[in-house]
Amino acid sequence: MHAVGYREPQSITAETSLIDLDLPEPVALGRDLLVEVKAISVNPVDTKVRRSAQPPAGEARILGWDASGVVKAVGPAVTAFKPGDAVFYAGAINRPGANAEFHLVDERIVGKKPLSLSFAEAAALPLTTITAWEMLFDRLKIRDAVPGSAKAVLIVGGAGGVGSIAIQLARRLTDLAVIATASRPETRAWVKELGAHHVVDHSKALSEGVSALGLGAPGLVFLTTHTSQHLPEVVKLVAPQGRIGVIDDPGVLDVMPLKGKAVSLHWEMMFARSMHQTADMQAQGDLLNEVSRLVDAGEIQTTLAETFGSINAANLKRAHALIESNRAKGKIVLEGF
Repeated sequence: MHAVGYREPQSITAETSLIDLDLPEPVALGRDLLVEVKAISVNPVDTKVRRSAQPPAGEARILGWDASGVVKAVGPAVTAFKPGDAVFYAGAINRPGANAEFHLVDERIVGKKPLSLSFAEAAALPLTTITAWEMLFDRLKIRDAVPGSAKAVLIVGGAGGVGSIAIQLARRLTDLAVIATASRPETRAWVKELGAHHVVDHSKALSEGVSALGLGAPGLVFLTTHTSQHLPEVVKLVAPQGRIGVIDDPGVLDVMPLKGKAVSLHWEMMFARSMHQTADMQAQGDLLNEVSRLVDAGEIQTTLAETFGSINAANLKRAHALIESNRAKGKIVLEGF
């Protein structure tokens, strides 16, 4: 089968940073589905792993943690899917990725593809939606009010992949005012289209921008990117006893300033359930099925922003380069081999 991977960590500008491969087709065992991949999307985690993780000697690592496709075969312990089912999912970071014609994935982290979306549109959603959902509802518990705070949630980095779906979830599933940050005209327009009530420029002082809205101090803040850069301003603007959520990878994070306001810090890692085979691993499959329902009901839209052609090394290198530029909005999708 065709696949795309790498043999050693390199800059995306290196000729062999991503390479086309020909590999044996895998076999479904246990609770695995063998999925014929129709479309994939690219996330910052793809670029981080490609730059830093050394594959075993003589082997190639396959990236890709967002896919949609059709079930070709199922393992003997599978109960929820059958060959021919159209699915979407984000996979597991400690297993080979979905940048391949055929991919193995545990049925517990798979959802039925929304009927109203194409494979490309569906592939844009899983990883970022799981990340946003788990952060908003499981970690930050945004339905539980912070006493005395503004009835609002601040989403820093609203135009990115996670921010783009977090805005929609907060807008559609809560009664909170959604404040998103964006700095360019096109990204400001994007987050407003997705449902943000207010937009603040994160290239300027966030505390001043949020204060100028006149809503009061929000008790809920979701930092999707550049946490170490934005945290000092977030400490200023967040309400006492507030909750801050983080998903990126700051090299060093000084959390002592949070103590004065008794503010809590929450990490989200959407791969934690699959990596550790947690008892509630099925929650991600259930979550994706609920998202599929919301999409088909017209409550949530795909965050696909650009399509980069078929799935091959050259097109994936272009996608990685755009993500590393920090100028992408929404999701980048590739479709077909």
